[in-house]
Amino acid sequence: MRIIDVHNHFYPPEYIDAIRSGESIITVKTDSDGNPEIHYPGDFNTAVPGHRDIAYRQEVLERTGVDTQIITLTTPGTHVESPAVAAKYASLVNDAFAKIVADRSPRFAAMATLPLNDPVASVREFRRATEQLELPGAMLFSNVNGIALADQRYWPLYEVANDKGAVLHIHPTNPKDVSQLTDFWLMPLVGFLFDTTVAAAHLVFSGVAERYPNIKWVLGHLGGGIPVLAERLDRGYRAFKECRANISRPPSEYLRTWYYDCVNFDRDALMLGIAFAGADHLMAASDYPHAIGSLELMKSSISGLSIADADKAKIFGGNAARVYGLA
Repeated sequence: MRIIDVHNHFYPPEYIDAIRSGESIITVKTDSDGNPEIHYPGDFNTAVPGHRDIAYRQEVLERTGVDTQIITLTTPGTHVESPAVAAKYASLVNDAFAKIVADRSPRFAAMATLPLNDPVASVREFRRATEQLELPGAMLFSNVNGIALADQRYWPLYEVANDKGAVLHIHPTNPKDVSQLTDFWLMPLVGFLFDTTVAAAHLVFSGVAERYPNIKWVLGHLGGGIPVLAERLDRGYRAFKECRANISRPPSEYLRTWYYDCVNFDRDALMLGIAFAGADHLMAASDYPHAIGSLELMKSSISGLSIADADKAKIFGGNAARVYGLA
């Protein structure tokens, strides 16, 4: 049974060196264990070896029995920089990812990162990443410096992605208003899931999902609250004319065609995801190597589901192989 992890994160060493150089709003410190601490407005990440050493990471995957990881850049993304620096760093990251794939496939595949604060440059880099570097799509953040993904400035990107039938994987970031999320790690524990839910609902109600039906949308963390709240979105569609202005069907009909990564290790939650979208639309995911992620829990939570072995095989890797075009 092939295991493909579609949600995990990597900082290419070239990227860490670049932000250390000073041409960045990000500050890099060093913790007591010698790990880089990547500080950006409102948060920071500690880049442990799994975040930045691809050989070490491959050894971990071999030990844990994970066949393939589809790597992405983690927060803060390049869009926190000035537009020119964002474009430069996005290209640097994508080139580094493409080299990892070329050197270490099929252990690794990758999704492009984009300079999302410059929509025109994002289209240009998306074309380069998918056409020249042959990446299957891009990871988007759930908002871009407070701007919604549904904003029409991003529709040219969606048009290109739709033409290619590409994957767009939505990863959460800080909600625009974080005033109530500063204690107890509520930002990643609650705020991220909230922002994913808002982004998905906005993309549907705005008409993006209907206008660009060939995009393979993937939502992180089991879609945040989407499997629970889809019925409420449908009620909004029936109750409010604004919720019908841009779409011809209830929101759940679009959202059931999307894909949901399994960075939620509760089996009941996963069963709810299956009940909502079907086993054909869930994909194994770990959030490795973040402290809140786990390759082991990814595997055990899916293994323990009360579903047919054939459906487990789809969730572990079959769906991702199809969606991301992995041989």
